[in-house]
Amino acid sequence: MRDLRDFRAGKPGFYPDQAVYAAYACAEFGLAFADRDGGTGLVFSVSSAAGSIHFGAGRCSYYPQNNATASTLASDKYFTSRILEQAGVATLGGEYFFLWDRHRAHRPAGHEREDALSHFLKLGGSAFVKPLTGSRGDFAQAVHDEASLVRYLGEVAPYYDAILMQPVVAGIEYRVFLLDEEVLFTARKYPPSLLGDGVSRIRDLLTAHNDGLRSRGLSPVAVTSDHGTALDAVPAKGERWDIPGRMNLSAGGTMQIEPLPSGPALTLAKNAVSALGLRVAAVDLFTDIGGDPGAMRVIEVNSNPSIRLLEQSERGDLILKIWQHTFSAMGLLGV
Repeated sequence: MRDLRDFRAGKPGFYPDQAVYAAYACAEFGLAFADRDGGTGLVFSVSSAAGSIHFGAGRCSYYPQNNATASTLASDKYFTSRILEQAGVATLGGEYFFLWDRHRAHRPAGHEREDALSHFLKLGGSAFVKPLTGSRGDFAQAVHDEASLVRYLGEVAPYYDAILMQPVVAGIEYRVFLLDEEVLFTARKYPPSLLGDGVSRIRDLLTAHNDGLRSRGLSPVAVTSDHGTALDAVPAKGERWDIPGRMNLSAGGTMQIEPLPSGPALTLAKNAVSALGLRVAAVDLFTDIGGDPGAMRVIEVNSNPSIRLLEQSERGDLILKIWQHTFSAMGLLGV
């Protein structure tokens, strides 16, 4: 097996992961990789004697073996919740609210911006909110008072049309990556953290962290002193301070390949993917909700999941297995 680092070496920072992994897999399986955008990797093709398929970066689907309907449904967090609940799969639920009046004539009442506050109060004045079709943890955060919710809606509106509002839930978060009925790997998610230098205040470290998020097109972290710490505190050199909220890799979180704590959690993930009709998916779920080992819920299902964790974990073998599944499904390799 070739060294994946050779395919990463010399690439610009914006070069897409999937282009790197596709080139790596093509070399392993004897297929032809061709960059179709002057070396950017933003559009590329993979070919064999049997034919050719194209891939794109950004919001383009990495996994053509997922049909378009299933992928699109999974990208809408409310649609996903409804489908899973009717299939008997436990989810966090949630209600959606639009942030703009356009297309209002095409939707039912009760889902406008003014309705969001009423629902927020029904949840007890605390909720976890995120864009309805967002990804990478962008604008995903908890809000704990009316003023924070109003401010949040104003901040997210320039970027998204609608949000999903869910109850705040505490548990252990895992990701389960599946190929058809096979679990390829499971990983536990951990929150991003700030590393103290013995000089900088938490608020200054957060400023630098948020600048990095903005440069990658992500919303900044909103942390106030009500999170149990004084933002003017100076962490000791080497001391880590966990940032509450989202745990996405793109937002600075970490994942470690670890087994799920129970068989029922694995069954939950498999049932979620089956209900949506996906062939490749990553299921994010909570276990141990409220400290109860038997309490678990699906958070969301990702039909276009990143696999950078596998590169970071030096599991090129699993990257090859994913691409082998893709190439075989598309008729580029013999079954």
